[in-house]
Amino acid sequence: MQNNIDLQEPEEELFEHYRYEVPKGQAFLRIDKYLMLLVPNATRNKIQNAATNGDIYVNDVPVKSNYKVKPLDVVRILLAHPPFENRVDPENIPLDIVYEDDALLLINKPPNFVVHPGHGNYTGTLVNALAYHFENLPLNSSERPGLVHRIDKDTSGLLVVAKTEIAMTHLAKQFEAKTSEREYIALVWGNVKAEEGTIEGNIARHVKDRMQMAVFADPEIGKPAITHYKVLERFGYVTLISCKLETGRTHQIRVHLKHIGHTLFNDERYGGNLILKGTTFTKYKQFIDNCFKTLPRQALHAKTLGFIHPTTGKMMRFETELPQDMKDCIEKWRNYSKSNMSEEEDN
Repeated sequence: MQNNIDLQEPEEELFEHYRYEVPKGQAFLRIDKYLMLLVPNATRNKIQNAATNGDIYVNDVPVKSNYKVKPLDVVRILLAHPPFENRVDPENIPLDIVYEDDALLLINKPPNFVVHPGHGNYTGTLVNALAYHFENLPLNSSERPGLVHRIDKDTSGLLVVAKTEIAMTHLAKQFEAKTSEREYIALVWGNVKAEEGTIEGNIARHVKDRMQMAVFADPEIGKPAITHYKVLERFGYVTLISCKLETGRTHQIRVHLKHIGHTLFNDERYGGNLILKGTTFTKYKQFIDNCFKTLPRQALHAKTLGFIHPTTGKMMRFETELPQDMKDCIEKWRNYSKSNMSEEEDN
């Protein structure tokens, strides 16, 4: 049995599954009807869902199911997984298991650890490790064993893995119903003005850069996303915040924070690996370079994960400490803000 699960933060690469060039003699036709004639085993409902998810592109622009194809249009279907049957080779990779019982397990994922195989990462992933350590894990809708949700390669922190079909279904429904608790700790560029707030905005693939996601004002584009944030500590040019997810969209925290002008510190994908706030002093540039070396990834950690246990019905809540690279970077900023901010303000 497979489950329709809205997985959080899928891999950034998109893969072309189908490509069609509309012939010169083609009359105008809705794209869902057009693709039904061409895609093997396709149904109109599946095609319409693909369009709603932003997976159907015409001339490199995502379109809705009511788009009418015209001669010489290039129609492509792009998905987040390769167009071939997923193969998972078991690999003896150590896992930091925070909790485990017969229904599920909690893993503290380190940074630079890909969750599942994809373009350029067919081995050495969390799924390869799960296949080695556990047998007969249930498959999600993408046929990946055990995964209920995901976090990015360079994001650290907690992941829940289902060990049974019942657990997979139950946990997936909680994520979909927004009843699970997910808190992240992030270091962002700039001095966040409000002590706390909520960011709302539909998220979909960026029109020009498909490796990025973006916020769209048009309610017909993308999926609704809600992020609640709270300031934990201020360091002048950067701010340490807590983010609680009400939804779990691709790159949600990264995109929402950039949207309000506070890109994640050292988030290369979204431009956070540049000096976005601060001074022109050479000493400051050297300090930032040292911070980037200390924390060679986006400053984001999945600290808290809470959910109702699928078999006991009890609320469970887990927390994990910040990894050392984030601790070290935050301490650098803490020391810098104490010793340098007043001096720079006087100059």
